[in-house]
Amino acid sequence: MDSSVKSFLLDVRAFANSFLSEYEPLVLVSAPLIALFVASMLQSALQVLHENGLKATLLGFFMSFVKLVPGVKSYIDAEKQKVVDKLQSGGKSVRESWRTELPSTGLGVGVIEQMKDEKRKDVAWQGKCSGAVYIGGSECEGHFSLINEACSMFAHTNPLHMDVFQSVVRFEAEVVAMTAAMLGSKKKSSGGQICGNMTSGGTESILLAVKSSRDYMKTTKGIKKPEMIIPESAHSAYDKAAQYFNIKLWRVPVNKEFQADVKAIRRYINRNTILIVGSAPGFPHGIVDPIEELGQLASSFDICLHVDLCLGGFVLPFANKLGYPIPPFDFSVKGVTSISADVHKYGLAPKGTSVVLYRNHDLRKHQFVAVTEWSGGLYVSPTIAGSRPGGLIAGAWASMISLGEEGYLENTKKIMEVSKRLQKGIEEIPELFVIGRPDMTVVALGSNVVDIFEVNDIMSSKGWHLNALQRPNSIHICVTLQHVPIIDDFLRDLTESVKTVKENPGPISGGLAPIYGAAGRMPDRGTVQELLVNYMDGAF
Repeated sequence: MDSSVKSFLLDVRAFANSFLSEYEPLVLVSAPLIALFVASMLQSALQVLHENGLKATLLGFFMSFVKLVPGVKSYIDAEKQKVVDKLQSGGKSVRESWRTELPSTGLGVGVIEQMKDEKRKDVAWQGKCSGAVYIGGSECEGHFSLINEACSMFAHTNPLHMDVFQSVVRFEAEVVAMTAAMLGSKKKSSGGQICGNMTSGGTESILLAVKSSRDYMKTTKGIKKPEMIIPESAHSAYDKAAQYFNIKLWRVPVNKEFQADVKAIRRYINRNTILIVGSAPGFPHGIVDPIEELGQLASSFDICLHVDLCLGGFVLPFANKLGYPIPPFDFSVKGVTSISADVHKYGLAPKGTSVVLYRNHDLRKHQFVAVTEWSGGLYVSPTIAGSRPGGLIAGAWASMISLGEEGYLENTKKIMEVSKRLQKGIEEIPELFVIGRPDMTVVALGSNVVDIFEVNDIMSSKGWHLNALQRPNSIHICVTLQHVPIIDDFLRDLTESVKTVKENPGPISGGLAPIYGAAGRMPDRGTVQELLVNYMDGAF
């Protein structure tokens, strides 16, 4: 080492020792640790600020501080309980009569009569519900009767035992293949490898698609801190997937047409992004997202794109054939890596049956779980459930085979025509407006004149069961075959309800408008979340 450099280093050492000799050894040891702690806290604070924004972060800090004041937390908890009690009003006394243990002597076949008695207590749902029941007609005849018989015939089967129940294994494979064919598997642009499985419903299909995308991107790109980006209108199942699979979730506001904002989503993409999402249509407003643009975005960044066709899977392909202007939405779009489609909705299959599809087998393999070190033997399972109800799979197969393309075209024609009639009827009510331009059979309505949640309460008193929405405050109806013969009754009751609220504004006794309205305005979303959890916790 050069002598001048060595001399300089010795001088630095002597100066440092002289300077530090003025401090206690404990201070010298603890200072770096304190600095590291402060830096860690600052990093955490900046991350929370980045994820939640300045307003939400300050509000969360303020609420946490306020709850430390003696008596404040107990007051807030008491007020929350009042809201929960109101939401559960009427249900508590009913639950008190529920059984809590086995009867000493079984009822045998007499249990059927008791079940019929309980069923008679259910609310009248025929044509009165938004979505919920998609099959038309009476539940004791026609298509209802057909799928019930199919379910009953295979109620004891389980496709987990592939070597035993070969019939339901075939049914599942054919349901998946037929659904895939509807959604572009026969088109050259799909790649010719579309595959998938049946699940218990749209939520499980979405969960599996997210899980598979996460693991696929970890394998192919080494992503260990996965993030996904979804529009504000995307289904809440993605929030569930994010919590279950430890994925950072970004919810991006929609554009002025209430579609996924592709430019906004682009700004959130980074090296940890595994998945973006589009819906066809979105649950709130029945509007199809720009799937082609999302596909281009996914392809350019080499990330996954899931298309939620849970509502539209058994409508959009047939609406397209009927000449409705449906934008591209399936595997014919480059960049789409997975799709979820519910058979138990417009496929008119029994609850709960859905299909999750992948562009190729490399993606789907990450859905499976294989266990080799279990004393019970070798184990492999395709979906979240191990045992699965073969009767539901058989019912879905029976529904698709019995209706065929001709049946689905006929049904789609009916519900699309009724949906257009509904939109026109809403637009003829001066106080209301349709949100966006619905592409399918979900129609959302809002108002700048009356409280739309009060309108919903009046409609509820007339027996209608609609969905309350937020951002913006609105309600929607998902049109099914049940509504075809009674859509004029709905429009008449809606007109009367709007008139009632306009002439007598204010919440009705027992109505939920104040709660919906307050929840929508409440800036502290943590409190709203706690309300929902407490409500669910007391419901069973």
